[in-house]
Amino acid sequence: MSVLDMIKEFRRNWRALCSSERTTLCGPDSMLLALQLSMAENNKQHSGEFTVSLSDVLLTWKYFLHEKLSLPTESMKAVDHYEDIKKAYDDFLKNSNMLDLIDVYKKCSNLASSCENTMISSSQLRDFLSGTQCAVHDESSPQVPASPVKHSREDEQVRILVKKIFFSYLGLLVNSKNDLALAQVLNIPDRGLGREAFTTLKHAAREKQLSMFLMATSFIRTLELGGKGYAPSPSDPLRAHVKGLSDFINFIDKLDEILGEIRNPSLAGGRILSVLKMQLTKGHNSGDPFYKAVEEVVRDLDLRIKNIISSQEGEAVSTTGVSPAAPKSFAINHDTAYCGRDAVKILLILLDEDAASAPTRNRAELLYNDESAVPHSGASFLTLFR
Repeated sequence: MSVLDMIKEFRRNWRALCSSERTTLCGPDSMLLALQLSMAENNKQHSGEFTVSLSDVLLTWKYFLHEKLSLPTESMKAVDHYEDIKKAYDDFLKNSNMLDLIDVYKKCSNLASSCENTMISSSQLRDFLSGTQCAVHDESSPQVPASPVKHSREDEQVRILVKKIFFSYLGLLVNSKNDLALAQVLNIPDRGLGREAFTTLKHAAREKQLSMFLMATSFIRTLELGGKGYAPSPSDPLRAHVKGLSDFINFIDKLDEILGEIRNPSLAGGRILSVLKMQLTKGHNSGDPFYKAVEEVVRDLDLRIKNIISSQEGEAVSTTGVSPAAPKSFAINHDTAYCGRDAVKILLILLDEDAASAPTRNRAELLYNDESAVPHSGASFLTLFR
């Protein structure tokens, strides 16, 4: 099976394989980012500095893929404190209600399945995650003139960023514990929630043992309730970021309301994309590369949602000859109101497809992105979490 087929197998059997329908998956890029943060956290504990070099991350990544997939590691040297790093990585994913693609592979391998002989192999998955499978598809060509390549590369960088922003918002909507998704969009568009606000929120969340999103929600809800018995302490550091946090939480609430109120998943998905588009393009000129990229990504995702729904309806009719019954709006299943459950399932399929995307070729750009090189990108995750 392809990586996506493996993920579909996992989703079909999710009740036996994970505790929540809303568990989201880490693709290659998210896995590498989580490993980088875990290594930096380990370095902070042992040397006092939350940092890690690109070469160390890439060497550990190679060892990590082999070790976790039970492939030979004899010719590789394990980095110092590897077990601590791996534990920090596993804890990060667990606290974020996420599984990486190796976790999915292992869980699917344990299934008594009739398609065992067509299951993707551990070495194939390693090649996919490490990017060696994708190297032959390098689109750069020495024959193309320099200036058009530079221009198209900048446009492509902006488009990749916009796609990440959309998937992060959708990921947070489906799985509010996803701190990687929150880090990507907390200050996009600019809400005055830069590195200082992120650090303050991270510390408060860690102290209360909550996800960062739940910490922000809890803080804003407590303020809104008012009264001496409810209000946070005047000395609470989060008070300096009330406006930005309130804007962020209210915006996510708005997206959540669409999920809960619009029964038709196609309409709900289209409406969510439309609201995101309005929020992201506010103040941008229609000729701006960022604006154009947003429009393009919205078009692509809207079409993809319609295609997913269309293929699902076709499968339902061909399998049973009967259209699926409309779920009761008052029914509840695994903390998800049925009214929005169909739309959540569509968003999960979109997120799964993104997790099955080939890894970014430029690892340095992914892990240490330069804010000045790609407008609107914000600080790198390493800088934010530092």
